[in-house]
Amino acid sequence: METIKPKYQKNAKINWYRTKVDKKVMSALIKQDNWHGFMQVGLQLGFFIATGLLAYAAFLNIQMTNWYWAIPLLLLALFVHGTQGPFLGLVAIHELCHKTPFKSKLWNEFFLKVYSFLSWSDPIWFRPSHVKHHQVTVHSDYDGEVTLPQSFNFRNWPFWLGILAIDPRTPYNIIKATISRAKGIVDGDWNNFVLPEEDKKMRKDYANWARFQLIGHLVLATLFIATGNWFLILVFNFGSMYCTWLGFLCGSPQHYGMSPNVPDFRLCCRTYTCSWLPGFLYWNMQYHIEHHMYPGVPFYNLPKLRKAIEHDLPPAPHGLWATWQGILDIHKKTKTDPSYQFIPRLPQSKGEFVDDLVLENEASLTA
Repeated sequence: METIKPKYQKNAKINWYRTKVDKKVMSALIKQDNWHGFMQVGLQLGFFIATGLLAYAAFLNIQMTNWYWAIPLLLLALFVHGTQGPFLGLVAIHELCHKTPFKSKLWNEFFLKVYSFLSWSDPIWFRPSHVKHHQVTVHSDYDGEVTLPQSFNFRNWPFWLGILAIDPRTPYNIIKATISRAKGIVDGDWNNFVLPEEDKKMRKDYANWARFQLIGHLVLATLFIATGNWFLILVFNFGSMYCTWLGFLCGSPQHYGMSPNVPDFRLCCRTYTCSWLPGFLYWNMQYHIEHHMYPGVPFYNLPKLRKAIEHDLPPAPHGLWATWQGILDIHKKTKTDPSYQFIPRLPQSKGEFVDDLVLENEASLTA
């Protein structure tokens, strides 16, 4: 009988190139502290709650016939509130899954659950998926989280609807997927790879978390409706599902147009720099080469890591405008040559190739 080769292979050992960092410098860079973690989540969640309540206040004023100023304020507040939404999902829970924002495991896990609940995200699946993604980044036989080449369809009107407002299919699809997970259904080759059928405990946790999300959001929605505050469903239950423009602009450059199946993060990841606000919302993931080289470094130390290894990295565009000029240029070239890959200019190598699976500074990710 013919043996069917599984789509994703196990036990890959890729000798990744990494820029050498002095041990004392690295020891300081991987140190975690609760202060930076609380500052990040306190400001981000506080801003999210404040803009949500501002939208609600504007909505109440519309009902009191103050529509001439309340309607513009409502639209503006919803736009700002929704712009933050995507960053509550796979950006915040991404770093919390790394277990690096807080020194305390308790706070990492607590805020992981808070962010995951608000954004309808699944940390049970994401953690093993992301561990694998770091070990085998965009290697086609091993990485199902990010596959290259990627593409954009700018002519698709629902894309623009979701970017600038809300695509009604988004909450429908998210709730539908959560119901499926609550039933214990695991769809797709990659999901079954990172949530293997033989791991009964993980699959049970996977289903239980989805059930908790559904029940929790249903209770909140019922409470909002029963108290006459149904508008709060839009800002809190569905607050991560609209106005995704900034999340799209920040997140899409990570690997777009880069080279798959190479053992060098400088060739398969992209770093750019930006102003403080998108960097804050994005948890410094614009430093994406640095993050992949040393994922045990907390997000708040990535700018320092950048300075320590900048001499061995390709030039980084500054700002989203400059970054997207490059992205759109790649997009244009792939239209005529689908095999085109962007190869950045690299300095003379000052690093080494090391086994990705034995690096001490990755313990916080794989533990």
